[in-house]
This record gives sequence, C-alpha cells and structure tokens, in this order.
Amino acid sequence: MRQISSNPNSSIDPLYGLILSGGKSSRMGTDKALINYHGRPQQELLFDLAQEFCDHTFISLREDQRDDLPEKYKVILDQNEYRGPLNGILSAHKKYPEAAWLVIACDLPLLNKETLHLLVKGRDANKDATALATRASGLPEPLASIWEPKGLQHVKEYLINATSSCPRKFLLNTETHLIFPENDGVLANANSMEDYRRIKEALNS
Repeated sequence: MRQISSNPNSSIDPLYGLILSGGKSSRMGTDKALINYHGRPQQELLFDLAQEFCDHTFISLREDQRDDLPEKYKVILDQNEYRGPLNGILSAHKKYPEAAWLVIACDLPLLNKETLHLLVKGRDANKDATALATRASGLPEPLASIWEPKGLQHVKEYLINATSSCPRKFLLNTETHLIFPENDGVLANANSMEDYRRIKEALNS
C-alpha cells in the first residue's frame, strides 16, 4: 500500500483508492461490479490492485448494495448529492477531503497493475487531476484517474452552474495531466453484454 512518486522529495497529498461500484448497470443488465472476468468479482479484484498503490482503498456503493460485499472490504456509501459518477467521487471527497483519489470504474476489465503503476508514477499533484487516456482519442478517462483534493473542490464549484455532470467535460476544461498507456485496449469499456462477450473472448484467446 505504498505511494509511488516521480519526485520522492515532493510533498503531496495521500493517495486513497476508490472503486466505483454504485452504478445501476442498466445497459449491462447485471451488476458490472460483480462480473467475473479474472476468476473473482471485478470490484474485489480492482480493490486489491488499488491497495498496492494507495494508503487506503474503498469501494463506492449504493446503500442497497452493501449486503452483497464481504465485510472485509471498506466502503463509502453514495451521499446522493450529485449526479452520475461524480456522486461517488464527491461522496469520498466529503468523507476524506485531505486525500487524493485513485478512481477506478468497474467497467474497465482490462485495466492492469502495469497501467496503474504508470498512472501513479506519472501523477502530477500540481494539476487538478492525472488521467489515463487513449492515443486514438486523446481524451481523459475520468474513471481511471487520480483526482487531487483541490481538483475535487473545483468540481464542486464547477457543478454549481454546469449544465452537465459529466466528469470528462470537467477534465477537458481544467488542468489535467494525461498519461498514455502503450496499449489503448487496457481502457476498453464493458457496458453491455456485447462488450462483455467481446472482452471475454479476447481474454480467452
């Protein structure tokens, strides 16, 4: 559970992990957090991956999901003050405002330890966020990113007048440091059963 920094002498905020599992999974038709791609539920696998890089790690959940998770996993329940994924992220920020958050969504089944190492090592704590991005799109992936405390405070200010709660739109309009994995495929989303079947075929090939 140790932080990695490209500048070991710099003073940066502690890094906590947040596995986003509170979505409704309406397109998938089943809870994406519980899908088994690698021999165990996705939220549990991602929790253990994040633990390798973070001081503390939590799973972000709705109240009605709590009973589906083994007690050994620490959770942060959604406060339902915001819309979309920012609800979970800002619920975590409210509980631990001094921490930066390594945020990982459960619908990124190909995200691996090497890519997370790249993200954490490339963290720029002077920016609002450090985000993974594909070379094909050049766009930040807000749900595979490190959000700094000051960045999350800026999100709250941004949402007061924003017409959209899309976290990517925020990152595109603020100071975001981009990290590009060697293989864009590690950021493949699985939001439908078609996506699920395609990724399972890729993993089994």
